[in-house]
Amino acid sequence: MSKKRPPNVFVFMSDQERADVVKKGHPCKTPIAEKLAEEGLLFDRCYTPTAHSCPARASYFTGLYPSHHGIYNNILTHTNIAGAINPGCRMFSENLRAAGWNLGHTGKWHCSRTENPSNRGWEEVASNSLATNKTTPEAFWAGALKNAAPESDEPRRRGEILTPGYRRRFLYGATDKKLEDQHDYQVVMKAIQAMERYAKQDKPFFIHCGPTNPHDPYIIPEKYAKMYDPRSVALPPNYNDSLEDKPRLYQRQRKQLWAQLTADEVRESIAHYWGNCTLVDDLRKLVYDAIDALGVRDNTILIFMSDHGDYLGAHGLYCKGAPSFDEAQRVPLIVRWPEGIEKPGRVIDEFVTLCDFAPTFLEIAGLEQNRTSGASFAPFFHSSRVDGWTQEFHSQFNGVELYYTQRFVQTREYKYVFNGFDFDELYDLKSDPYEMKNVGEEPNYQDIKLDLAKRMWKFAYREKDVIGNAYFTVALAPVGPNAAMLELAREQAAKK
Repeated sequence: MSKKRPPNVFVFMSDQERADVVKKGHPCKTPIAEKLAEEGLLFDRCYTPTAHSCPARASYFTGLYPSHHGIYNNILTHTNIAGAINPGCRMFSENLRAAGWNLGHTGKWHCSRTENPSNRGWEEVASNSLATNKTTPEAFWAGALKNAAPESDEPRRRGEILTPGYRRRFLYGATDKKLEDQHDYQVVMKAIQAMERYAKQDKPFFIHCGPTNPHDPYIIPEKYAKMYDPRSVALPPNYNDSLEDKPRLYQRQRKQLWAQLTADEVRESIAHYWGNCTLVDDLRKLVYDAIDALGVRDNTILIFMSDHGDYLGAHGLYCKGAPSFDEAQRVPLIVRWPEGIEKPGRVIDEFVTLCDFAPTFLEIAGLEQNRTSGASFAPFFHSSRVDGWTQEFHSQFNGVELYYTQRFVQTREYKYVFNGFDFDELYDLKSDPYEMKNVGEEPNYQDIKLDLAKRMWKFAYREKDVIGNAYFTVALAPVGPNAAMLELAREQAAKK
């Protein structure tokens, strides 16, 4: 009896799309995402290990946390902490290519400045953010000299964020270009064309399609810019957070940048972001329809996901990065596989991270697993509960193009954030789901904070994550790693 051929896989990874916009009942219209959730599974607690594109994508491709793969910030700038993925880190694509799969990559790569998708087994159908697209200090200063000019005395325009001495930038706006004129449209169409080629061959295919929307700035075709009436848009429930009990870095971002926007402009920005997400959903429809037209629906795993979210006015902030709040950390994840998913329409309420994708793909393909930080979420295709599944999520962050150490551990009840650059945060998620009140210094929460800090150290030990050292000005956590290691040794001894 011949072995059954593995399923095809099509991954549509948007950029900076929040988890909430694809959920049923949200004001943002994403009918294709909702339809796919009805036909498959919606994972409600999918998180990015780092709310930053490059390390997030490196984690997706390798299944490893940044402490293993080495990518911590934007690898295409001269301020990168490490521009190359650490030696010995294998991507799932290499295993699939060795097993004879067709692999097509379109859109954003953005995880190495020394390698391109073809170095890891992919056919570069229409890839961008490649290793050749990088800057140097010389290029940075040449650009600064070229653009040197007196500051404009023109008043700030609606939707504009002024950053004196840098450049004037709009957070949102409209363009007269149509959807078909967008770069992302070509990224998706090239992916579909590659799928059409691969579908004619008697071997499985894997398509990774990486459009750049709904990433800021939200400059979108007029059709989408007018789709939502800002007057009907509610401000985020935590928009009026004063941030007084949170790190000064958060306060500075809001005061220096986002406080320039009036409340009406915030509503307009949200309306434009939603329009951008609906545009992305229209691109998803192209993929959805193409899979049906090719007749490969039943044996093709279709995945809609993103690399990280966007604060979008939550706590008065935008974009992503150092703030640890849920809006930028949680990402959408919807999976459809007619032949492989039992009882479609379920919502999975368990922690999943981008590190879990690589082991999932390799299990589905029936191939040997690489060393990863994650675990295959394929068992959820058959059951909403999986014995032994992790009940906590960890984040590793070493800053964007400004460097600062941040780690956090989150359970269903609490989130503890270690900030090497400021005081820590602790949120009681049961009573404060929008993370408005930092209870890190309250006496009643000290035992919880210490327990979570120890969990942070145990995870760091497992992932070989060196968080500072014991020097006076560096040893700033409320409890150090030695206490966690003593506890871990006792736990291991009790199991013997």
